[in-house]
Amino acid sequence: MSYKMIAGHELIPGKTIKDHIHVEGTELHIPHVFLCGEHKGPTVLISAGIHNAEYVGIQAAIELSGELDPSTLSGNVIILPLANRSGFENRTMSMVYEDGKNLNRVFPGDNKGSEADRLAHMIFNVFIKNVDAYIDLHSGDGFESLIPYAYYLGSSPAEETARQMISCIDTKYCVRSRCTTGGAYNLASIHGVPSVLIERGQLSLFSRDEIEADKADVINILKYLGVLEGSHKSYPKKELTEYDIDSPCTGCWYPSLEVGTRFAKGDCLGQIRDYFGHPIHECIAPSEGILLHQCASLNVIEGDPLIAYGVQTGKELS
Repeated sequence: MSYKMIAGHELIPGKTIKDHIHVEGTELHIPHVFLCGEHKGPTVLISAGIHNAEYVGIQAAIELSGELDPSTLSGNVIILPLANRSGFENRTMSMVYEDGKNLNRVFPGDNKGSEADRLAHMIFNVFIKNVDAYIDLHSGDGFESLIPYAYYLGSSPAEETARQMISCIDTKYCVRSRCTTGGAYNLASIHGVPSVLIERGQLSLFSRDEIEADKADVINILKYLGVLEGSHKSYPKKELTEYDIDSPCTGCWYPSLEVGTRFAKGDCLGQIRDYFGHPIHECIAPSEGILLHQCASLNVIEGDPLIAYGVQTGKELS
C-alpha cells in the first residue's frame, strides 16, 4: 500500500517523524514534525516562527509537537515550529538573517532567489500545497504591542471553511483580509487550502497563559476538522477590515492609546518627535476604529509599520 508523501517522508499511520529539511541553494535546515494519525482524515499544517521573534506561537508549536498523540489522530498533523531558523538564531526580529527580507512578504518565493525567497518557495511547494488546511501562528514583534485576534482571507475558494476555523479561535475580533499577496496563509487560501492566522502575544514576550491559549485554539480547530475527536467550541467575534499606517518619518514615537482601545475619526493616535523633543508628526485617526497593534518602541523608522487598526464590517461570526 502506498501512502501520501511530503518532504520525502511517507505518512505511514501511527508514525512520528522529527527531521530537518534542507532549503536548496542555501545553508538553511528547517525543523519539521510529522504526526501521522492511525485513522484516515485530513492533513493539517501548523507553522510558527515565520517571524522569528514571535515566541508565543513558536513555543506553542514546539509543545504541540510533543503532546499530540498519533494514536488519537484521524489524518496527519505537520508542524513547522521554527520556519525562520536563521533569523531566530541571530535575533533579527522579522527578517531572514542572510538577506534581510521579511519572510512573510515574499511568498510564494523563488527557488532561484536569495535565502528568504528560496525558503518561502520550499515552504509553499513542499508543505502548503500538499495539505488540506493550514494554521499559521504569529505574535507581536519585539517592537509591537498587540491584542489577540485572527485573520482569514475573504473572497477566496477556501473562505467558508476558513470562517469556520476562525470561529474556533478564542478571540474577540477577526479580520477578513483583502491582502492576496506575500503572506503564507493568504496565498494558501487563494490556492484552495483553508487557512487562518492567529495573532497572540506581543513585544517578543511569551507567557504560559498565551502559549496555552494558542494550543487550545489549535486543538479546537483540529476537532472542527475531524482530526481530533470531540466537539469543538465556537466563539462569537466581531469582524473587522484592517487598515495600516506606516511611519512618515524617523524619530521618537509617543503613542496616545493602548491597543484594544476604540477611537473616533480625528483622534490623535500618537506623536513623532525629533531628538530635541520637538513634534514633527501627529498621527490623526482617518476614521473610527479599534487599535489592533502598534509600534511600542521609542524609535520609529520611516516607512515601517506604526499602527494597524480595524473598522467593524457589521458582521459577527458565531
